[in-house]
Amino acid sequence: MRSCGIVVEYNPFHNGHRYHAQMARKLSGAEVVIAVMSGNFLQRGEPAIIDKWARAKAALQNGVDLVVELPFSWAVQSADYFAKGSIKLLQALNCDALCFGTDSGSQFDYAAYGRFFIEEKAAIDQLFHELPIGWSYPEKMAEVVSRLYPKAQDFPPNHILGLSYAKENALYEHPMEIFPLARKDQGYHDESLIVDQFASATGIRQAVLADENVSSFVPTETLEELNATHISWTDLWPFLNYQLRASSLASLREIYQMREGLEHRLIEQEADSFSKYLQIISTKRYTQPRLQRLLTYVLLQITEAEIKKEQENSMLHILGFTEKGQAFLNEKKKQFSLPVAAKIGQQEKEKHFLTYRADQIYQLVHPKEQTIGRFPIRA
Repeated sequence: MRSCGIVVEYNPFHNGHRYHAQMARKLSGAEVVIAVMSGNFLQRGEPAIIDKWARAKAALQNGVDLVVELPFSWAVQSADYFAKGSIKLLQALNCDALCFGTDSGSQFDYAAYGRFFIEEKAAIDQLFHELPIGWSYPEKMAEVVSRLYPKAQDFPPNHILGLSYAKENALYEHPMEIFPLARKDQGYHDESLIVDQFASATGIRQAVLADENVSSFVPTETLEELNATHISWTDLWPFLNYQLRASSLASLREIYQMREGLEHRLIEQEADSFSKYLQIISTKRYTQPRLQRLLTYVLLQITEAEIKKEQENSMLHILGFTEKGQAFLNEKKKQFSLPVAAKIGQQEKEKHFLTYRADQIYQLVHPKEQTIGRFPIRA
């Protein structure tokens, strides 16, 4: 069974995501579409607006055949690590193809870029370290690539992720065939809604939190979940604020990615809401996504050793499948290079302890969420 992988967050699942799944199948000629999906905390350091099970269910009812969870240790990371974990799982599943959305259209040769990045790694690393210390990681990578690979001059968010997928995919002996898909919806972080049934996830989240109608932009399954409950940093702010106030400077220094004296900045500033706090501590050097990830690590009290330990114990946690997805698992599972977990028991909990911890924290504001002993969704 030919398979095509997609890397997703579905925050929340909307009409553009359904289009992506449909086109991934069409462009790649795949029988099975496999989604590697972030769990209850996402790449930019945000809690998912609806839980991972609801998002997986919506995906399975709208064009995806198999949903595998991207563990917390890979999911809440910068683009390179996010891509590294995602491609690792798709490669473990022996996926044939990879389809991702891009703001740069289908003309850019991502596979060629991936090969270039591997061949010129030494020159890329040298130039990266020569750039000013005060630049953010995305700024440095944009400068490096624009100098050494002029064909990649455009750097909207999805294009950066596409470059990360391409260079990670190129590391494998059998790289997946790449199918870039030009975005059909609004810009990646566009906060506006439009009227042709496509809108960005950011715009939909903003509308939901403002009690606006989003029924034109999401499938019925997503709309029902959003109407029942939706989660944001506002809900978790009291718990984060407690961690910040209760922690010493010494304990904060042990948090993953706490560098350059950031612990002082976090403790010295106070606010009565998460949005105000984030605004106060953000600078050009310390971008909001980077700080949101750091604050997520503070909330969960995560250390670098814990991140590495979970990454070293990767597994394929199946969140759900269709009949085709189940057939794929039955046909291919003996070829998978990572163990498969149909549900989380004690053994799996010990391997993916950060993902389990993240679910526990998420449950503080979403009691219906369940991880231990839950079987995959069948659609």
